[in-house]
Amino acid sequence: MGPEPIRRWESGALAHAVTDPFGQGPLPWLRGAEHYFDDTGQVVPWYVDHAPAPGATRPARAPAPRPGGGPRTADDVHRQIKGFTSTGAAAPGEALDFHITVDPPQQFSVDIYRIGHYGGDGAAQITTSPRLAGIVQPPPLTADRTVSCHHWWLSWRLQIPAYWNIGAYVAVLTTVDGYRSHVPFTVRDSLVQGELGHAPSADLLVVLPDITWQAYNLYPEDGRTGASLYHAWDDHGRLLGESEAAVTVSFDRPYAGAGLPLHVGHAYDFIRWAERYGYDLAYADARDLHAGRIDPSRYRGLVFPGHDEYWSAAMRRTAELARENGTSLVFLSANTLYWQVELGPSPSGVPDRLLTCRKRRGPGKAALWREVDAPEQQLMGIQYAGRVPEPHPLIVRNADHWLWEATGAHEGDGIEGLVAGEADRYFPRTALPEHQDRILLAHSPYEDSEGTVRHQETSLYRAPSGALVFASGTFAWSPALDRPGHIDARVQRATANLLDRICKRD
Repeated sequence: MGPEPIRRWESGALAHAVTDPFGQGPLPWLRGAEHYFDDTGQVVPWYVDHAPAPGATRPARAPAPRPGGGPRTADDVHRQIKGFTSTGAAAPGEALDFHITVDPPQQFSVDIYRIGHYGGDGAAQITTSPRLAGIVQPPPLTADRTVSCHHWWLSWRLQIPAYWNIGAYVAVLTTVDGYRSHVPFTVRDSLVQGELGHAPSADLLVVLPDITWQAYNLYPEDGRTGASLYHAWDDHGRLLGESEAAVTVSFDRPYAGAGLPLHVGHAYDFIRWAERYGYDLAYADARDLHAGRIDPSRYRGLVFPGHDEYWSAAMRRTAELARENGTSLVFLSANTLYWQVELGPSPSGVPDRLLTCRKRRGPGKAALWREVDAPEQQLMGIQYAGRVPEPHPLIVRNADHWLWEATGAHEGDGIEGLVAGEADRYFPRTALPEHQDRILLAHSPYEDSEGTVRHQETSLYRAPSGALVFASGTFAWSPALDRPGHIDARVQRATANLLDRICKRD
Protein backbone atom coordinates (compact mmCIF):
# COMPACT_ATOMS: atom_id res chain seq x y z
CA MET A 1 0.00 0.00 0.00
CA GLY A 2 2.90 2.40 0.57
CA PRO A 3 2.39 5.36 2.89
CA GLU A 4 -1.15 6.16 1.79
CA PRO A 5 -3.59 5.77 4.66
CA ILE A 6 -6.55 3.45 4.31
CA ARG A 7 -8.50 5.39 6.88
CA ARG A 8 -7.68 7.68 9.77
CA TRP A 9 -9.46 5.85 12.53
CA GLU A 10 -10.22 7.90 15.59
CA SER A 11 -7.99 6.60 18.33
CA GLY A 12 -9.98 4.46 20.69
CA ALA A 13 -13.09 4.56 18.51
CA LEU A 14 -12.50 1.47 16.39
CA ALA A 15 -13.24 -0.62 19.51
CA HIS A 16 -13.47 -4.13 18.10
CA ALA A 17 -16.67 -4.76 20.00
CA VAL A 18 -20.24 -3.69 19.62
CA THR A 19 -23.05 -2.59 21.86
CA ASP A 20 -24.24 -6.17 21.73
CA PRO A 21 -21.56 -8.64 20.59
CA PHE A 22 -23.50 -11.42 22.30
CA GLY A 23 -26.66 -10.73 20.34
CA GLN A 24 -29.02 -10.59 23.28
CA GLY A 25 -29.76 -6.94 23.92
CA PRO A 26 -28.15 -4.81 26.61
CA LEU A 27 -26.43 -7.23 28.99
CA PRO A 28 -25.53 -5.94 32.46
CA TRP A 29 -22.06 -4.82 31.42
CA LEU A 30 -22.82 -3.70 27.87
CA ARG A 31 -24.23 -0.20 27.83
CA GLY A 32 -22.16 1.63 25.22
CA ALA A 33 -22.62 2.21 21.49
CA GLU A 34 -19.50 0.88 19.79
CA HIS A 35 -19.62 -0.48 16.26
CA TYR A 36 -17.79 -3.23 14.43
CA PHE A 37 -15.38 -2.25 11.68
CA ASP A 38 -13.85 -4.56 9.12
CA ASP A 39 -10.14 -4.76 8.30
CA THR A 40 -10.36 -1.83 5.87
CA GLY A 41 -11.76 0.49 8.53
CA GLN A 42 -15.35 0.49 7.27
CA VAL A 43 -18.40 -0.11 9.41
CA VAL A 44 -19.69 -3.61 8.69
CA PRO A 45 -23.36 -2.90 7.91
CA TRP A 46 -24.89 -6.36 8.16
CA TYR A 47 -22.98 -7.42 11.20
CA VAL A 48 -24.15 -5.10 13.92
CA ASP A 49 -27.89 -4.70 14.01
CA HIS A 50 -31.04 -4.35 11.94
CA ALA A 51 -30.98 -2.57 8.61
CA PRO A 52 -31.33 1.20 9.04
CA ALA A 53 -34.58 2.89 8.18
CA PRO A 54 -34.84 4.32 4.66
CA GLY A 55 -32.83 7.52 4.42
CA ALA A 56 -31.04 6.90 7.72
CA THR A 57 -27.26 6.81 7.90
CA ARG A 58 -25.00 4.93 10.25
CA PRO A 59 -22.51 6.78 12.42
CA ALA A 60 -18.98 6.69 11.06
CA ARG A 61 -17.52 6.13 14.50
CA ALA A 62 -18.57 5.29 17.99
CA PRO A 63 -19.72 8.18 20.14
CA ALA A 64 -17.73 9.22 23.18
CA PRO A 65 -18.64 7.66 26.53
CA ARG A 66 -21.60 9.29 28.18
CA PRO A 67 -20.68 11.49 31.12
CA GLY A 68 -21.64 10.10 34.51
CA GLY A 69 -24.15 7.37 35.16
CA GLY A 70 -23.20 3.91 33.90
CA PRO A 71 -19.88 2.34 32.98
CA ARG A 72 -17.80 3.88 30.22
CA THR A 73 -15.66 1.99 27.74
CA ALA A 74 -11.91 2.24 28.22
CA ASP A 75 -9.77 3.13 25.20
CA ASP A 76 -6.22 2.48 24.05
CA VAL A 77 -5.07 6.10 24.32
CA HIS A 78 -5.84 6.72 27.98
CA ARG A 79 -5.75 3.02 28.97
CA GLN A 80 -8.19 3.62 31.82
CA ILE A 81 -8.26 -0.16 32.28
CA LYS A 82 -6.95 -2.84 29.91
CA GLY A 83 -5.87 -6.43 30.44
CA PHE A 84 -5.03 -9.87 29.11
CA THR A 85 -4.33 -13.39 30.39
CA SER A 86 -0.83 -14.86 30.21
CA THR A 87 -1.95 -18.33 29.13
CA GLY A 88 -4.42 -19.63 26.61
CA ALA A 89 -7.41 -21.65 27.63
CA ALA A 90 -7.31 -23.25 31.08
CA ALA A 91 -9.07 -26.31 32.45
CA PRO A 92 -11.06 -26.53 35.69
CA GLY A 93 -8.60 -26.83 38.56
CA GLU A 94 -6.00 -24.72 36.77
CA ALA A 95 -5.28 -21.01 37.16
CA LEU A 96 -5.42 -17.99 34.84
CA ASP A 97 -3.12 -15.01 35.42
CA PHE A 98 -4.48 -11.58 34.55
CA HIS A 99 -2.16 -8.68 33.73
CA ILE A 100 -4.05 -5.38 33.98
CA THR A 101 -3.14 -1.71 33.73
CA VAL A 102 -5.24 0.99 35.42
CA ASP A 103 -4.74 4.72 34.78
CA PRO A 104 -5.07 6.63 37.01
CA PRO A 105 -4.16 4.00 39.65
CA GLN A 106 -7.21 2.97 41.63
CA GLN A 107 -9.11 -0.06 42.75
CA PHE A 108 -10.95 -2.24 40.27
CA SER A 109 -12.96 -5.45 40.19
CA VAL A 110 -13.34 -8.35 37.79
CA ASP A 111 -16.74 -9.88 37.05
CA ILE A 112 -16.65 -13.27 35.32
CA TYR A 113 -19.43 -14.22 32.91
CA ARG A 114 -20.00 -17.45 31.04
CA ILE A 115 -21.51 -17.23 27.54
CA GLY A 116 -24.62 -19.30 26.97
CA HIS A 117 -28.36 -19.05 26.49
CA TYR A 118 -29.39 -18.60 30.12
CA GLY A 119 -33.04 -17.93 29.44
CA GLY A 120 -32.25 -15.39 26.76
CA ASP A 121 -29.77 -13.34 28.79
CA GLY A 122 -26.83 -14.51 26.65
CA ALA A 123 -24.50 -14.94 29.62
CA ALA A 124 -24.51 -15.64 33.34
CA GLN A 125 -22.37 -14.03 36.03
CA ILE A 126 -20.26 -16.71 37.67
CA THR A 127 -18.15 -14.86 40.21
CA THR A 128 -16.67 -11.48 41.17
CA SER A 129 -13.17 -10.76 42.37
CA PRO A 130 -12.47 -8.84 45.55
CA ARG A 131 -11.51 -5.19 45.12
CA LEU A 132 -8.03 -5.20 43.59
CA ALA A 133 -5.30 -2.55 43.61
CA GLY A 134 -4.70 -1.20 40.10
CA ILE A 135 -1.38 0.18 38.90
CA VAL A 136 -0.17 1.86 35.73
CA GLN A 137 1.79 -0.85 33.91
CA PRO A 138 4.79 0.05 31.71
CA PRO A 139 4.13 1.08 28.10
CA PRO A 140 3.98 -1.76 25.58
CA LEU A 141 7.28 -2.90 24.12
CA THR A 142 7.66 -2.80 20.34
CA ALA A 143 10.16 -4.51 18.05
CA ASP A 144 9.74 -4.47 14.27
CA ARG A 145 5.98 -3.80 14.57
CA THR A 146 5.50 -6.54 17.17
CA VAL A 147 3.76 -5.13 20.26
CA SER A 148 4.04 -7.00 23.55
CA CYS A 149 3.07 -6.44 27.19
CA HIS A 150 4.73 -9.60 28.49
CA HIS A 151 6.60 -7.45 31.04
CA TRP A 152 3.42 -6.33 32.83
CA TRP A 153 3.18 -7.34 36.48
CA LEU A 154 0.68 -9.96 37.60
CA SER A 155 -2.55 -8.28 38.75
CA TRP A 156 -4.84 -11.16 39.71
CA ARG A 157 -4.80 -14.94 39.61
CA LEU A 158 -8.11 -16.69 38.98
CA GLN A 159 -8.10 -20.22 40.35
CA ILE A 160 -10.75 -22.01 38.29
CA PRO A 161 -12.84 -24.27 40.53
CA ALA A 162 -13.16 -27.88 39.49
CA TYR A 163 -16.95 -27.53 39.41
CA TRP A 164 -17.01 -24.72 36.82
CA ASN A 165 -18.55 -25.62 33.49
CA ILE A 166 -16.22 -25.58 30.53
CA GLY A 167 -17.14 -22.91 28.02
CA ALA A 168 -16.49 -19.43 26.63
CA TYR A 169 -16.03 -16.78 29.31
CA VAL A 170 -15.59 -13.01 29.48
CA ALA A 171 -13.86 -11.17 32.32
CA VAL A 172 -15.32 -7.68 32.71
CA LEU A 173 -12.82 -5.24 34.27
CA THR A 174 -14.35 -2.19 35.95
CA THR A 175 -12.58 0.66 37.75
CA VAL A 176 -13.98 2.49 40.76
CA ASP A 177 -14.58 5.55 38.57
CA GLY A 178 -16.64 3.50 36.11
CA TYR A 179 -14.40 2.60 33.17
CA ARG A 180 -14.73 -0.88 31.78
CA SER A 181 -12.91 -3.29 29.50
CA HIS A 182 -13.12 -6.99 28.64
CA VAL A 183 -10.86 -10.05 28.52
CA PRO A 184 -12.24 -13.16 26.76
CA PHE A 185 -10.95 -16.57 27.81
CA THR A 186 -11.89 -20.23 27.56
CA VAL A 187 -12.32 -22.88 30.22
CA ARG A 188 -11.44 -25.88 28.12
CA ASP A 189 -12.02 -29.58 28.35
CA SER A 190 -9.68 -31.02 30.96
CA LEU A 191 -8.57 -34.21 29.23
CA VAL A 192 -5.70 -33.92 26.77
CA GLN A 193 -4.54 -35.99 23.86
CA GLY A 194 -2.83 -39.19 24.86
CA GLU A 195 -4.88 -39.92 27.97
CA LEU A 196 -6.36 -43.35 27.59
CA GLY A 197 -9.35 -45.11 29.04
CA HIS A 198 -11.73 -42.17 28.99
CA ALA A 199 -15.19 -42.21 27.51
CA PRO A 200 -15.99 -39.50 24.94
CA SER A 201 -15.99 -36.13 26.68
CA ALA A 202 -18.86 -34.64 24.69
CA ASP A 203 -20.62 -35.04 21.38
CA LEU A 204 -19.22 -31.81 19.92
CA LEU A 205 -16.06 -29.82 20.57
CA VAL A 206 -16.40 -26.08 19.89
CA VAL A 207 -13.04 -24.69 18.75
CA LEU A 208 -12.80 -20.93 19.37
CA PRO A 209 -10.62 -19.11 16.79
CA ASP A 210 -8.28 -17.24 19.14
CA ILE A 211 -5.44 -17.31 16.59
CA THR A 212 -7.53 -15.46 14.02
CA TRP A 213 -8.79 -13.08 16.71
CA GLN A 214 -5.20 -12.13 17.52
CA ALA A 215 -4.26 -11.68 13.85
CA TYR A 216 -6.79 -8.82 13.64
CA ASN A 217 -5.85 -7.24 16.97
CA LEU A 218 -4.57 -3.66 16.46
CA TYR A 219 -3.75 -3.01 20.12
CA PRO A 220 -2.83 -0.40 21.13
CA GLU A 221 -5.15 1.49 18.85
CA ASP A 222 -3.49 4.78 19.70
CA GLY A 223 -2.44 6.15 16.32
CA ARG A 224 1.23 5.38 17.08
CA THR A 225 2.35 1.92 18.12
CA GLY A 226 -0.46 -0.58 17.54
CA ALA A 227 -0.10 -3.20 14.81
CA SER A 228 -1.93 -6.28 13.55
CA LEU A 229 -1.27 -8.62 10.64
CA TYR A 230 -3.34 -6.13 8.60
CA HIS A 231 -2.39 -2.64 9.74
CA ALA A 232 0.11 -0.40 11.51
CA TRP A 233 0.46 3.35 12.04
CA ASP A 234 2.95 5.69 10.42
CA ASP A 235 4.70 8.62 12.14
CA HIS A 236 1.78 10.92 11.32
CA GLY A 237 -0.91 8.71 12.85
CA ARG A 238 -2.12 7.39 9.52
CA LEU A 239 -3.20 3.77 9.23
CA LEU A 240 -1.06 1.75 6.84
CA GLY A 241 -2.05 -1.36 4.95
CA GLU A 242 -0.95 -4.97 4.91
CA SER A 243 2.43 -4.40 3.28
CA GLU A 244 3.46 -2.28 6.28
CA ALA A 245 1.76 -4.38 8.95
CA ALA A 246 3.29 -6.68 11.53
CA VAL A 247 4.71 -10.05 10.54
CA THR A 248 4.57 -11.28 14.14
CA VAL A 249 1.96 -10.37 16.75
CA SER A 250 1.87 -11.25 20.43
CA PHE A 251 -0.85 -12.79 22.57
CA ASP A 252 0.70 -10.91 25.50
CA ARG A 253 -1.44 -7.79 25.06
CA PRO A 254 -5.06 -6.73 25.45
CA TYR A 255 -7.48 -6.66 22.55
CA ALA A 256 -8.01 -3.22 21.02
CA GLY A 257 -10.77 -0.87 22.08
CA ALA A 258 -13.30 -2.43 24.42
CA GLY A 259 -11.21 -5.60 24.73
CA LEU A 260 -13.29 -8.01 22.65
CA PRO A 261 -11.92 -9.49 19.41
CA LEU A 262 -13.24 -8.68 15.97
CA HIS A 263 -15.77 -11.36 14.92
CA VAL A 264 -16.09 -12.73 18.46
CA GLY A 265 -19.87 -12.55 18.10
CA HIS A 266 -19.90 -15.31 15.47
CA ALA A 267 -18.75 -17.88 18.01
CA TYR A 268 -21.09 -16.59 20.70
CA ASP A 269 -24.08 -16.73 18.33
CA PHE A 270 -23.50 -20.46 17.83
CA ILE A 271 -22.85 -21.12 21.51
CA ARG A 272 -26.08 -19.50 22.67
CA TRP A 273 -28.12 -21.41 20.13
CA ALA A 274 -26.45 -24.79 20.70
CA GLU A 275 -26.64 -24.57 24.48
CA ARG A 276 -30.28 -23.50 24.29
CA TYR A 277 -31.17 -26.70 22.46
CA GLY A 278 -29.14 -28.94 24.72
CA TYR A 279 -26.27 -30.06 22.53
CA ASP A 280 -23.50 -31.78 24.49
CA LEU A 281 -20.57 -29.39 24.03
CA ALA A 282 -16.94 -29.25 25.06
CA TYR A 283 -14.73 -26.22 24.44
CA ALA A 284 -11.17 -25.44 23.41
CA ASP A 285 -9.12 -22.77 21.62
CA ALA A 286 -7.36 -23.01 18.27
CA ARG A 287 -4.07 -23.02 20.18
CA ASP A 288 -5.21 -26.18 21.96
CA LEU A 289 -5.71 -27.74 18.54
CA HIS A 290 -2.22 -26.58 17.57
CA ALA A 291 -0.52 -27.80 20.75
CA GLY A 292 -2.00 -31.31 20.71
CA ARG A 293 -4.26 -30.79 23.71
CA ILE A 294 -7.21 -32.12 21.70
CA ASP A 295 -7.87 -35.78 21.04
CA PRO A 296 -10.49 -35.70 18.26
CA SER A 297 -11.46 -39.32 18.86
CA ARG A 298 -13.20 -38.24 22.06
CA TYR A 299 -15.78 -36.22 20.09
CA ARG A 300 -18.23 -36.97 17.34
CA GLY A 301 -17.65 -33.62 15.71
CA LEU A 302 -15.42 -30.55 15.84
CA VAL A 303 -17.32 -27.29 15.31
CA PHE A 304 -15.50 -24.18 14.05
CA PRO A 305 -18.19 -21.57 14.74
CA GLY A 306 -16.52 -18.29 13.74
CA HIS A 307 -14.15 -16.62 11.32
CA ASP A 308 -11.12 -18.96 11.42
CA GLU A 309 -8.70 -17.71 8.80
CA TYR A 310 -5.27 -18.50 10.29
CA TRP A 311 -4.13 -22.12 10.77
CA SER A 312 -0.83 -23.73 11.69
CA ALA A 313 0.36 -26.98 10.12
CA ALA A 314 -0.31 -28.79 13.40
CA MET A 315 -3.91 -27.50 13.48
CA ARG A 316 -4.54 -28.72 9.98
CA ARG A 317 -3.00 -32.12 10.60
CA THR A 318 -5.13 -32.62 13.71
CA ALA A 319 -8.28 -31.75 11.76
CA GLU A 320 -7.28 -34.10 8.94
CA LEU A 321 -6.64 -36.94 11.40
CA ALA A 322 -9.99 -36.27 13.01
CA ARG A 323 -11.74 -36.63 9.64
CA GLU A 324 -9.74 -39.75 8.75
CA ASN A 325 -10.74 -41.40 12.01
CA GLY A 326 -14.45 -40.67 11.82
CA THR A 327 -14.81 -37.33 13.63
CA SER A 328 -16.95 -34.91 11.64
CA LEU A 329 -15.97 -31.30 10.92
CA VAL A 330 -18.36 -28.34 10.83
CA PHE A 331 -17.18 -24.97 9.45
CA LEU A 332 -19.83 -22.31 10.03
CA SER A 333 -18.04 -19.31 8.50
CA ALA A 334 -16.06 -18.49 5.35
CA ASN A 335 -12.41 -17.82 4.48
CA THR A 336 -11.30 -20.61 6.80
CA LEU A 337 -7.82 -22.15 6.67
CA TYR A 338 -6.54 -19.42 4.35
CA TRP A 339 -3.20 -18.28 5.84
CA GLN A 340 -0.55 -20.65 7.18
CA VAL A 341 0.96 -19.47 10.46
CA GLU A 342 3.64 -20.40 12.96
CA LEU A 343 3.42 -20.13 16.74
CA GLY A 344 6.47 -19.47 18.89
CA PRO A 345 7.38 -18.80 22.52
CA SER A 346 7.32 -15.44 24.24
CA PRO A 347 10.62 -13.76 25.25
CA SER A 348 10.22 -15.42 28.64
CA GLY A 349 9.82 -18.86 27.05
CA VAL A 350 6.05 -19.39 27.39
CA PRO A 351 5.03 -21.49 24.37
CA ASP A 352 2.62 -20.33 21.66
CA ARG A 353 2.57 -16.64 22.61
CA LEU A 354 3.88 -15.24 19.30
CA LEU A 355 1.96 -15.60 16.04
CA THR A 356 3.88 -15.23 12.77
CA CYS A 357 2.42 -15.03 9.28
CA ARG A 358 4.81 -13.85 6.57
CA LYS A 359 2.08 -13.39 3.98
CA ARG A 360 3.86 -12.11 0.86
CA ARG A 361 6.85 -10.46 2.55
CA GLY A 362 10.12 -11.70 3.91
CA PRO A 363 11.95 -15.01 3.63
CA GLY A 364 10.36 -18.42 3.95
CA LYS A 365 7.70 -20.38 2.19
CA ALA A 366 4.50 -18.87 0.88
CA ALA A 367 1.91 -18.31 3.55
CA LEU A 368 -1.26 -19.13 1.61
CA TRP A 369 -2.19 -22.77 2.03
CA ARG A 370 -3.23 -22.93 -1.61
CA GLU A 371 0.25 -21.72 -2.62
CA VAL A 372 1.99 -24.60 -0.84
CA ASP A 373 -0.05 -27.18 -2.75
CA ALA A 374 -2.50 -27.67 0.12
CA PRO A 375 -5.61 -25.65 -0.80
CA GLU A 376 -8.39 -25.31 1.74
CA GLN A 377 -10.76 -27.20 -0.53
CA GLN A 378 -8.88 -30.45 0.13
CA LEU A 379 -10.16 -30.34 3.70
CA MET A 380 -13.40 -28.37 3.51
CA GLY A 381 -14.76 -29.18 0.03
CA ILE A 382 -14.88 -25.47 -0.94
CA GLN A 383 -12.55 -22.54 -0.39
CA TYR A 384 -12.37 -18.75 -0.14
CA ALA A 385 -13.64 -16.83 -3.18
CA GLY A 386 -13.74 -13.19 -2.05
CA ARG A 387 -15.50 -10.41 -0.17
CA VAL A 388 -19.23 -9.75 -0.38
CA PRO A 389 -19.68 -5.95 -0.24
CA GLU A 390 -23.45 -6.07 0.27
CA PRO A 391 -25.57 -8.91 1.67
CA HIS A 392 -27.20 -11.21 -0.87
CA PRO A 393 -29.65 -14.10 -0.50
CA LEU A 394 -28.37 -17.64 -0.18
CA ILE A 395 -30.03 -19.66 -2.96
CA VAL A 396 -31.03 -23.14 -1.85
CA ARG A 397 -29.78 -25.99 -4.01
CA ASN A 398 -30.66 -29.71 -3.77
CA ALA A 399 -33.59 -28.92 -1.50
CA ASP A 400 -34.55 -32.60 -1.28
CA HIS A 401 -31.36 -33.34 0.67
CA TRP A 402 -31.74 -34.24 4.36
CA LEU A 403 -29.95 -31.03 5.42
CA TRP A 404 -32.94 -29.00 4.20
CA GLU A 405 -35.52 -31.45 5.59
CA ALA A 406 -38.33 -29.78 7.58
CA THR A 407 -36.86 -26.33 6.93
CA GLY A 408 -39.59 -25.33 4.50
CA ALA A 409 -36.90 -24.44 1.95
CA HIS A 410 -37.58 -25.28 -1.68
CA GLU A 411 -35.29 -25.48 -4.67
CA GLY A 412 -34.18 -22.01 -5.69
CA ASP A 413 -35.51 -20.28 -2.57
CA GLY A 414 -33.49 -17.31 -1.36
CA ILE A 415 -32.60 -16.85 2.31
CA GLU A 416 -32.19 -13.09 2.52
CA GLY A 417 -28.92 -11.63 3.74
CA LEU A 418 -27.25 -14.99 4.34
CA VAL A 419 -24.41 -14.42 1.87
CA ALA A 420 -22.48 -11.63 3.58
CA GLY A 421 -19.01 -10.56 4.65
CA GLU A 422 -16.99 -13.12 2.71
CA ALA A 423 -17.87 -16.17 0.63
CA ASP A 424 -16.46 -19.56 -0.36
CA ARG A 425 -17.17 -21.67 -3.43
CA TYR A 426 -16.10 -24.85 -5.20
CA PHE A 427 -13.04 -24.44 -7.44
CA PRO A 428 -13.32 -26.99 -10.32
CA ARG A 429 -9.58 -26.95 -11.05
CA THR A 430 -8.65 -27.68 -7.44
CA ALA A 431 -8.58 -31.24 -6.15
CA LEU A 432 -11.40 -32.39 -3.91
CA PRO A 433 -10.86 -34.42 -0.75
CA GLU A 434 -11.40 -38.15 -0.97
CA HIS A 435 -15.09 -38.76 -0.40
CA GLN A 436 -17.91 -41.27 -0.60
CA ASP A 437 -20.52 -38.70 -1.56
CA ARG A 438 -20.53 -34.94 -1.94
CA ILE A 439 -23.18 -32.31 -2.58
CA LEU A 440 -23.49 -28.54 -2.93
CA LEU A 441 -26.44 -27.23 -0.94
CA ALA A 442 -26.44 -23.60 -2.09
CA HIS A 443 -25.36 -21.75 -5.22
CA SER A 444 -25.77 -18.02 -4.69
CA PRO A 445 -24.82 -15.22 -7.10
CA TYR A 446 -23.52 -11.94 -5.70
CA GLU A 447 -21.63 -8.90 -6.97
CA ASP A 448 -18.10 -8.20 -5.83
CA SER A 449 -16.71 -4.70 -5.20
CA GLU A 450 -16.12 -4.20 -8.94
CA GLY A 451 -19.63 -5.24 -9.94
CA THR A 452 -18.59 -8.64 -11.28
CA VAL A 453 -21.09 -11.41 -10.65
CA ARG A 454 -19.60 -14.22 -8.58
CA HIS A 455 -21.18 -17.00 -6.58
CA GLN A 456 -21.11 -18.57 -3.14
CA GLU A 457 -21.61 -22.25 -2.39
CA THR A 458 -22.36 -24.37 0.68
CA SER A 459 -20.76 -27.82 0.74
CA LEU A 460 -21.21 -31.17 2.46
CA TYR A 461 -19.29 -34.39 1.88
CA ARG A 462 -18.82 -37.72 3.62
CA ALA A 463 -15.25 -38.91 4.03
CA PRO A 464 -14.34 -42.59 3.59
CA SER A 465 -14.24 -42.88 7.40
CA GLY A 466 -17.91 -41.89 7.56
CA ALA A 467 -17.16 -38.43 8.91
CA LEU A 468 -19.28 -35.57 7.58
CA VAL A 469 -17.56 -32.31 6.58
CA PHE A 470 -19.83 -29.26 6.26
CA ALA A 471 -18.78 -25.79 5.14
CA SER A 472 -21.35 -22.97 5.14
CA GLY A 473 -19.33 -20.76 2.79
CA THR A 474 -20.52 -17.48 4.34
CA PHE A 475 -19.90 -15.28 7.36
CA ALA A 476 -23.60 -14.93 8.08
CA TRP A 477 -24.47 -18.53 9.00
CA SER A 478 -23.76 -18.33 12.76
CA PRO A 479 -25.56 -14.97 13.22
CA ALA A 480 -28.63 -16.57 11.59
CA LEU A 481 -28.77 -19.02 14.50
CA ASP A 482 -29.32 -16.62 17.38
CA ARG A 483 -28.65 -12.95 16.64
CA PRO A 484 -31.70 -10.67 16.77
CA GLY A 485 -32.38 -9.22 13.33
CA HIS A 486 -30.53 -12.08 11.61
CA ILE A 487 -32.24 -15.23 12.92
CA ASP A 488 -33.61 -17.52 10.23
CA ALA A 489 -35.60 -20.63 11.19
CA ARG A 490 -34.49 -22.44 8.04
CA VAL A 491 -30.82 -22.07 8.97
CA GLN A 492 -31.56 -23.13 12.53
CA ARG A 493 -33.34 -26.28 11.36
CA ALA A 494 -30.67 -27.10 8.76
CA THR A 495 -27.93 -26.75 11.37
CA ALA A 496 -29.88 -28.96 13.77
CA ASN A 497 -30.32 -31.58 11.02
CA LEU A 498 -26.57 -31.60 10.52
CA LEU A 499 -25.58 -31.74 14.19
CA ASP A 500 -28.21 -34.35 15.00
CA ARG A 501 -26.79 -36.65 12.32
CA ILE A 502 -23.26 -36.11 13.60
CA CYS A 503 -24.21 -36.73 17.23
CA LYS A 504 -26.06 -39.94 16.27
CA ARG A 505 -23.26 -40.93 13.85
CA ASP A 506 -25.74 -41.38 10.99
